[in-house]
Amino acid sequence: MIPTVDDCCRLMAEYGMLGNIRDHSMLVARVAALLVDNIRQAGAVLSRERAVAGALLHDIGKTACLNTEEDHAARGREICLAHGMVEIAEIVAQHVILRDTGREAFTEEEIVYYADKRVNHDQVVSLAERLVYILDRYGRQDARRHQAIRANFERCKALENRIFAGLPFGPVEVAARIDQRLFCP
Repeated sequence: MIPTVDDCCRLMAEYGMLGNIRDHSMLVARVAALLVDNIRQAGAVLSRERAVAGALLHDIGKTACLNTEEDHAARGREICLAHGMVEIAEIVAQHVILRDTGREAFTEEEIVYYADKRVNHDQVVSLAERLVYILDRYGRQDARRHQAIRANFERCKALENRIFAGLPFGPVEVAARIDQRLFCP
């Protein structure tokens, strides 16, 4: 089942999603919608509904994991599966680290993963800006963690190049092109 926007908003409330995480998720959804709409115009087959629902719910497990060492992406996947949202579960599971980027066709998992990396709190930022934040917030002064985070962002940069190779605008124009309407009231 692919949840509607209203379903996603209800789940955000049910799982106590904090306001700042909710705002972040709504902006990730708007970035994902922009990308899907434009990539589809270029001929790709993607589900806008699946990408938007995945983006809205990508951090559904985060509030519960804030004070634990639990993986919020894995927790979010479990929540999605518990609600019968098999079509969304893998998007949520892969929003931190994308497992498979070797396909020629774009996937909703890739779009949400990329959109999440472009949103810092409630602002659209460059990948370089987001990397600085992630290293500071999650790097924990650990060289191995820093190396893993940088490698993840290199994969994301390659995905960014692939996405924008077929679009009539570049990454710097994303913030100006997103629809400012909110998904959840």
